[in-house]
Amino acid sequence: MKLFGVVGAGVMGAGVAQTLAAHGFSVVLVDNVRAQLERAEAEVVRYYRTGRLFGHDTGKHGDLTQRVRYSTELDDLGAAEFVVENITEDWSRKAELYPRLDRICPLETVFAANTSCIPISRIAAETERPDRIIGMHFMNPVPMKPAVEVIRGSRTSDSTVATALTLLAEIGKRGILVGDMPGFVSNRVLMLTINEAIALVRDGVAEPGSVDDVFRSCFGHASGPLETADLIGLDTILYSIEGLREHYGDDRFQPCPLLREMVDAGLLGRKSGRGFFSYP
Repeated sequence: MKLFGVVGAGVMGAGVAQTLAAHGFSVVLVDNVRAQLERAEAEVVRYYRTGRLFGHDTGKHGDLTQRVRYSTELDDLGAAEFVVENITEDWSRKAELYPRLDRICPLETVFAANTSCIPISRIAAETERPDRIIGMHFMNPVPMKPAVEVIRGSRTSDSTVATALTLLAEIGKRGILVGDMPGFVSNRVLMLTINEAIALVRDGVAEPGSVDDVFRSCFGHASGPLETADLIGLDTILYSIEGLREHYGDDRFQPCPLLREMVDAGLLGRKSGRGFFSYP
């Protein structure tokens, strides 16, 4: 493949872009907020300079920073052969985006939704290429995670699945194929875990550090649920839980009031500098 498009220059979009570039691919990273693109560019540069400290050969294909172009125009994706979408988990925004992408990109272009809970078949219905829509749920931080949850929609073709799995192999990741239900495997379980961990803090059972310590020390998890929530972004957690509740109609997915209070207060985790923990 010659050119990849990445839509959404937040933490996930920047991570996908830098991972693709580090493996020799050219990328156009699109976001309608210039400041977001500037932050993403700084992150790509930082990864190029420091990735070797984490065992990543970021210079194997030369200067990866020269392979990422930053744009506020969706039309710049007109030559992309594969597009990864990473915008907010807000259905109204996705429903507006995909028809635009469908008009701009060649019919053979594959669209991969980096979504944590929105059904792939629902996204595919907004396009004229439902066979070329697939879910690729990258985990954060993207360069550090060895696997990706791959979601096959009801009309996703065998060739699209093969293309996605081949791409992931080329960037050093293993695709794990799952079915198309909201939340898929990872977030259908993880969101309940995080929500209940937040309820423990609200109920005074334990401080955030102690909640996470149980998961790290007793279960051997690399990070606890609240640290993970801060990394993902508490606003994203809230959107995801609300989306799961809307689909399943199950009170298990009722967001903890403390989560909503923190999002309303702008305490979103790492990206705001403070969530359950502080990030100077």
